[in-house]
Amino acid sequence: MVDAHQTFVIVGGGLAGAKAAETLRSEGFTGRVILIGDERDHPYERPPLSKGYLTGKEERDSVFVHEPAWYARAEVELHLGQTVTSIDRKLRCVHLGDGTSVRYDKLLLATGAEPRRLDIPGTDLAGVHHLRRLAHADRLRQTLTALGRDNGHLVIAGAGWIGLEVASAARGYGAEVTVVETAPTPLHHVIGPELGQLFTELHQEHGVRFHFGARLTEIIGQDGMVLSARTDDGEEHPAHDVLAAIGAAPRTVLAEAAGLDLGDRAQGGGIAVDSALRTSDPDIYAAGDVAAFPLAYPRTGLGAGLSAGLSAGPGAAPSALRVRVEHWANALNGGPAAARAMLGQDVTYDRVPYFFSDQYDLGLEYSGWAPPGSYDQVVVRGDAGKREFVAFWLKDRRVLAGMNVNVWDVTEDIQRLIRSGEQQDPDALADPGVPLGSLGTLGTHQG
Repeated sequence: MVDAHQTFVIVGGGLAGAKAAETLRSEGFTGRVILIGDERDHPYERPPLSKGYLTGKEERDSVFVHEPAWYARAEVELHLGQTVTSIDRKLRCVHLGDGTSVRYDKLLLATGAEPRRLDIPGTDLAGVHHLRRLAHADRLRQTLTALGRDNGHLVIAGAGWIGLEVASAARGYGAEVTVVETAPTPLHHVIGPELGQLFTELHQEHGVRFHFGARLTEIIGQDGMVLSARTDDGEEHPAHDVLAAIGAAPRTVLAEAAGLDLGDRAQGGGIAVDSALRTSDPDIYAAGDVAAFPLAYPRTGLGAGLSAGLSAGPGAAPSALRVRVEHWANALNGGPAAARAMLGQDVTYDRVPYFFSDQYDLGLEYSGWAPPGSYDQVVVRGDAGKREFVAFWLKDRRVLAGMNVNVWDVTEDIQRLIRSGEQQDPDALADPGVPLGSLGTLGTHQG
């Protein structure tokens, strides 16, 4: 039975918000839990939108965090298809798009991020897509099916994770794919040039065409339909559909209007939070894609990589960096951490950033963060040519990040090395004969 002595409101109907609601109940909170989402679908996980669901390997129902009946059983009040228009911090209430207001004792902002738009002529054509929401994936899945059936062409703007995963899915359906990317390699701003070529070769082997060092300047159409896409070097690519996969921006409008501290927009932005995911208002918390939280583990060398998603921010420790992570694990773990903090528990959210990707027969996991400019060495353990290896990004012989490709059960060891901040022997890191679990200070074998 719900006790109305306290009301906790969650704005954002994604994974972070749904897991926060679940955690409030599992931790014994008996007050009102109100979850407000601007989509009509129940809270769902986003990775399948560019992976299993998009490829047709998973059913639509598999994406949902809970079965619909769970919310009633857990006495979580769902407001789906409802927008929050403003936050009144003085009265501690949120105003909704239908003109009503909801009072809160504690408020969690899990508003996520939204896809960046192409600011070029032709984006109003019917065949221009984004991929962030389930409705986007529904439409794109139908599009890829039709392109594959009719030998159609998809042009993708951006060779980041979403762009590459959609390229893989599209080729699975038989669609022709061209990827236009401003950088010289895929994933350049995440993993650097040393390993970017590996992804170029992977996709080229599956028939994807790349156009590097260029950006789209116009999408050409007729009668509302896409005919081609033009780049700034004068080339024109045939296209029946275009996907904009040029990144996402944190949804901070509510927080900004309410006067909450934000991260530097030039360095990733987001809502600035402390290690307990509290904002500059002690009654308001933030989690998931929108939250910029301080890294608590050693991070030598990351200062040079601020422009790639890391930012120093207000309220952080003097030497701290804030990181805003747009990946599943951050939502999965950040929502529950924020919920416990809202309950007054002692919380330190200090997880190593983590994400995963699946492309064709290649699966990978990436831990840490080491954008170009933050590291001075890349060490590879295994056979990169066979795409079975672990890569480490080092600064002053300290591990900033690690990526395992078609090698499994090593994430815990990689994250331990990152957290330690200790110098490692690059030769030991590169030697498959030295178990990762045995590496300690200076990479010495501890067995």
